[in-house]
Amino acid sequence: MDLLLNQLDLHPLRAELYNELHSRPFHVLPCPAQVTHIAVLTTPDQRSAQFRHWQDLHIMLGEDAPVEDVSCYEATFGSLRIRREMHMEFASYTFINLAGGEDHQPFRDTGISPLPEGWLEQLTGTVVAAFHIDIQQATKSPKTELAQIRHWFEGERLVGSSPWEGKARVWGTFKLHSDGFGRFMVLNRDMSDSQLGRLTQRLMEIETYRLMSLLALPLARETTPSLNDMDQQLAVITQSLADNHDLDEREVLADLTNIAARIEAFRAHSTFRFSATRAYHRLVLTRLEELREDELSGHLTITEFMTRRLTPAVETCESVKDRLEDLSRRVDRASDMMRTRVELAIQSQNQQLLSSMDRRSKIQLMMQHTVEGLSVVAISYYLVGLLKLALDSAYDAGLDFDKSLVLGLSIPVVMALVFFGVRLVHHRFIKLAQKQ
Repeated sequence: MDLLLNQLDLHPLRAELYNELHSRPFHVLPCPAQVTHIAVLTTPDQRSAQFRHWQDLHIMLGEDAPVEDVSCYEATFGSLRIRREMHMEFASYTFINLAGGEDHQPFRDTGISPLPEGWLEQLTGTVVAAFHIDIQQATKSPKTELAQIRHWFEGERLVGSSPWEGKARVWGTFKLHSDGFGRFMVLNRDMSDSQLGRLTQRLMEIETYRLMSLLALPLARETTPSLNDMDQQLAVITQSLADNHDLDEREVLADLTNIAARIEAFRAHSTFRFSATRAYHRLVLTRLEELREDELSGHLTITEFMTRRLTPAVETCESVKDRLEDLSRRVDRASDMMRTRVELAIQSQNQQLLSSMDRRSKIQLMMQHTVEGLSVVAISYYLVGLLKLALDSAYDAGLDFDKSLVLGLSIPVVMALVFFGVRLVHHRFIKLAQKQ
């Protein structure tokens, strides 16, 4: 069978396509554990610097540094487990501290506590998401547990749920705390290490994608006043066209071109961000469905909180994107109407010009006929003069005839010949012009 497969033409990406589904495996987390997740926006130029910084961490921890930068890399250094994942526009770092015992202090001992001093501060890129997840065993007294949780979350309003058929309880605030990090707490009741890892992975993805999806909201708010202004300008121009007022077509076309240029500038600046927001929002909704949450009495679930807060923000971005597209189409239609108006005006001018040229052509034709008549007289006059000289020579040579009579009779003959000759030449030129 191997020999048969080797004889087939295999796609060069076949192995890579198989490995793609296994490139980012779920974590396997014991309880208790402390996790810190950081997502950093990165440019292509910063990726190489981040990888060198990642290699420095291995050296500082006394391990061999990785040689090749891959999309997902995980390593374990004693009680510290670290993972680096590269995404389309950001890099994520997950630090898992397995040294904390039952008596550890939540959110004082975190996933980044074992890191070498000063390493994290030198990380390049722009931090978007940074939060701690503390995993503990659930207590048997929910009331005592809730009082402790409020203290650990610094008195902020809690959002909580019981995912996966009540096998755990998850608490969070979706706010920044005094240390500048967000916080989540997972209280394990009856979950295996692999289930804890999948649940923690879902929480990290929900929070990271939530923040990434909101990056477009400030841009949408910044763009809206300009859209309102352009919308008003376009409405005035369209109404003027509808009222058929006398307009300066050149000025109106310049205004429309300016509006179109501004719209294209906004689209070029925002299309990727708005499209990314829609994609991240869909990922958030998918991850929320996978939590299969049950409500904790008196608290919003994570899904309810996201639906109430995140969805309107995403819809605002979608609305601004739709307005940009709608304005672009309306400007195109107004420009088409304006161009049609200009073309009709040009056609009217051309018609007037053609009419004027036709009148001039008729005048020139009449003048030509007049000139032709005069030219017939002039040519006939010279021909008769030549004929008179010929008659005089013949009479002097001895021919006996009446010179005056012959000359008089030749005048109408000469004029008739000249007239028909001129007309013949005239018709030949007309036919030649018609053929061309």
